[in-house]
Amino acid sequence: MAARTKSAKDRPSYRCTECGWTTAKWLGRCPECQAWGTVEEYGAPAVRTTAAGRVSTAALPIGQVDGRQATARTTGVDELDRVLGGGLVPGAVVLLAGEPGVGKSTLLLDVAAKAASDDHRTLYITGEESASQVRLRADRIKALNDHLYLAAETDLSAVLGHLDAVKPSLLVLDSVQTVASPEIDGAPGGMAQVREVAGALIRASKERGMSTLLVGHVTKDGAIAGPRLLEHLVDVVLSFEGDRHARLRLVRGVKNRYGATDEVGCFELHDEGITGLADPSGLFLTRRDVAVPGTCLTVTLEGRRPLVAEVQALTVDSQIPSPRRTTSGLETSRVSMMLAVLEQRGRITALGKRDIYSATVGGVKLSEPAADLAIALALASAASDTPLPKNLVAIGEVGLAGEVRRVTGVQRRLAEAHRLGFTHALVPTDPGKVPAGMKVTEVADMGDALRVLPRGRRAQAPREE
Repeated sequence: MAARTKSAKDRPSYRCTECGWTTAKWLGRCPECQAWGTVEEYGAPAVRTTAAGRVSTAALPIGQVDGRQATARTTGVDELDRVLGGGLVPGAVVLLAGEPGVGKSTLLLDVAAKAASDDHRTLYITGEESASQVRLRADRIKALNDHLYLAAETDLSAVLGHLDAVKPSLLVLDSVQTVASPEIDGAPGGMAQVREVAGALIRASKERGMSTLLVGHVTKDGAIAGPRLLEHLVDVVLSFEGDRHARLRLVRGVKNRYGATDEVGCFELHDEGITGLADPSGLFLTRRDVAVPGTCLTVTLEGRRPLVAEVQALTVDSQIPSPRRTTSGLETSRVSMMLAVLEQRGRITALGKRDIYSATVGGVKLSEPAADLAIALALASAASDTPLPKNLVAIGEVGLAGEVRRVTGVQRRLAEAHRLGFTHALVPTDPGKVPAGMKVTEVADMGDALRVLPRGRRAQAPREE
């Protein structure tokens, strides 16, 4: 008698744990999301019909829903409140991700201490350090509070037990990749463990009306580690950025269900901890009594915040057949484009035969096209060894045809430059309302922009030995 053919119910099925794509056979790479090693076997679900059940709360007209339960409470750190949209909403889950050593734990320990009060307890759970190590950091940054509770745990059930004992209004977990559930197979930090830990904490936050701050790791590419589902589950996703060799730290909003995502918080990391910077423009400027060739100022927008930054350039005779092109804080492709535009449209010759170095001051990274005009003028000033006029800022995008294009937020940029004492600005045509007492020159192309250099040396090419 022939063997009975397996029914569809008995056949194994396979599903991608990253995106949910299903197939009848195993594959090493998911064709839908292109992820490797995420296709796993699972039982074919039986067809069921869900019957209507009892509702937890009756549906109301949206105008009758009480919105006071979602009122944000300040964290005590103004720059973080700016990014969050006013503070932490009860029941909200915030994911803060950043590179190792950037200052995530220092910032959240400071927030945990400042947010604690008689009516609002704070629980800080560390899975990467001991309680003694966190206490030493708290002493250093003066983050001690009688209503701040500290525990070192890596077991999810123990974390939930601490929630029952302390009953906090704010939970800080550092980090979500170090906590694991004994009921789930897999090492801490794996997809299944991260999904279970995040899901349990999100349920606890919603049921208790407790705000939760989760620290997340990042991959070598800068993306948040773990399944993409983690970012979809949480309410707010913040990115903590900064060069470990610089003092500036930026907190950007990637996702925010309670506010805008175009805000940026600025912080300064120092020996005594981390502090917010309400006016960070001074970190990116070099104040001089005498103008120096090869420097130009611009105003960049970080979110909705204007920041005045300085671009520097230096050109020297090359000692090798292929001249060097070195950049720091600037995109190499944008600098190369400005060099080509200057040589072809600005008639500044011999740039291709010299070593060219370009950088920003203070570790700021300029990636928006609005800094093109400042980069081009700094390079032209360095090539002719002629300083630009003092108190000049340049704003505008430069095209390959040499035209200067309009950029967003020109009025906000000019207002910030005027507030800091700059009196002259080069901007694209039709900038709108300009601050009173500020001289604004509209430029249509690079030819107009290069006229700010002294006439006798503007077109002078570097001498060749």
